Amino acid sequence: MKVNTIIIGFGKAGKTLAGALAKKGETVALVEKSRGMYGGTCINVGCIPSKSLVTSAAEAAAHPDDSFEEKAQRYTRAIEEKRRVTGFLREKNYGKLNQLSNVTILDGTGRFVSANQVEVALTDGGTERLEGDKIVINTGATPVQLGIPGLAGNPKVYTSESLMDEPVLPKRLTLIGAGYIGMEFASMYTNFGAKVTVMEGGDIFLPREDRDVAEAIYEIMTRRGVNIVMGAKIEKIEGSTVYYEDNGEKKKVEGDAILAATGRRPNTDDLDAEKAGVALTPRGAVQVDELLRTTAPNIWAAGDVNGGLQFTFVSLDDYRVILSQLTGGSRSREDRKNVPYSVFMDTPLARVGLSEKEAADQGLPVRILKLPAAAVPKAQVLRKTDGFLKAIVHEKTGEILGAALLCPEAYEMINLIKLAMDSGASYTVLRDQIYTHPTMTEAFNDLFSL
Repeated sequence: MKVNTIIIGFGKAGKTLAGALAKKGETVALVEKSRGMYGGTCINVGCIPSKSLVTSAAEAAAHPDDSFEEKAQRYTRAIEEKRRVTGFLREKNYGKLNQLSNVTILDGTGRFVSANQVEVALTDGGTERLEGDKIVINTGATPVQLGIPGLAGNPKVYTSESLMDEPVLPKRLTLIGAGYIGMEFASMYTNFGAKVTVMEGGDIFLPREDRDVAEAIYEIMTRRGVNIVMGAKIEKIEGSTVYYEDNGEKKKVEGDAILAATGRRPNTDDLDAEKAGVALTPRGAVQVDELLRTTAPNIWAAGDVNGGLQFTFVSLDDYRVILSQLTGGSRSREDRKNVPYSVFMDTPLARVGLSEKEAADQGLPVRILKLPAAAVPKAQVLRKTDGFLKAIVHEKTGEILGAALLCPEAYEMINLIKLAMDSGASYTVLRDQIYTHPTMTEAFNDLFSL
């Protein structure tokens, strides 16, 4: 089959690009190896299912006196609701493209034959040879599996993807990895009623964050019952028991399930990228330039597979960059400003721009503004008063250099700060803005008045 563009992977960038090119009259072949992944990681095994469960977990936390059996029933219903949500969105994504006459969706695994040809091993058997003038790699990422003895092939060990499809609530859950995914799942499963232990090999908790932010998160998590073990050198896993060393002392953690939350790596193993002249980085990502071009002139890579930030909103911007290249534009990754991120814990964290430490390391003259969440009326209304709001403001120009929001609805509020930063506005714009009341956003009146 010959088409104008071949897209390998039905993720955020790939599906959006397929639709845009089809509307411009191009023929597109879209290859996806799993029928359960139409729409990509976010919809099926990432952001959407985890946030569905986070919402259900918060509702479960409102019933602290329930028996474990009642909590387990709530959890099973939450998994069913998560499946409904992801199934609905998956079908919507598939149908939106499948209805276009010039888009062909192939279920199977695509491998390069050359820089213009991809062979697809079809899920239902047989192969299909595709030829295209342009090719886009959008194969995403997969959970990292550490080489811990007893981890591989262990039915008691889950990834973040597989745990969210497990209908039975573990009474005791051990998490390996105290990063952002680990913190989201620790918070979520604690709210569901599980006893959670988090094990981290490093000695610094959340090293990317300022110490006041990390210490506040640590205090919130431990106060709510999460046991966080730092500096744990894991030696082996037997069943659902983790054996480790702590300051030279041999210890173990017994549980009912283990979640290996140790990051994700680019999904390039099946591509045969070298046959297309596509180079990979030492970490296995597709090597790209600021225009997302690979080392083959007619091939681009978008989303988690290209080694950039692994966020679905970054993947969406990758689509914009590639579409611009294909339609005579000039957009590049250099046009991105102040990419924010959120961690959907209870209490949530959202960050954008420089941290206090990063600003100090650069020798910038700054003012640090900090407001307790408890001082915000809406936080009192929500009965969620943990945390604080923190902004880093340039002393001379008044520009906002960064912010860390550890408070309710932080994931919504951070977008307004990003907008102000992108426009180069002074902090006084947010200080003097009129906000509806009572809302968390009106906290900016007070935060930027400090």
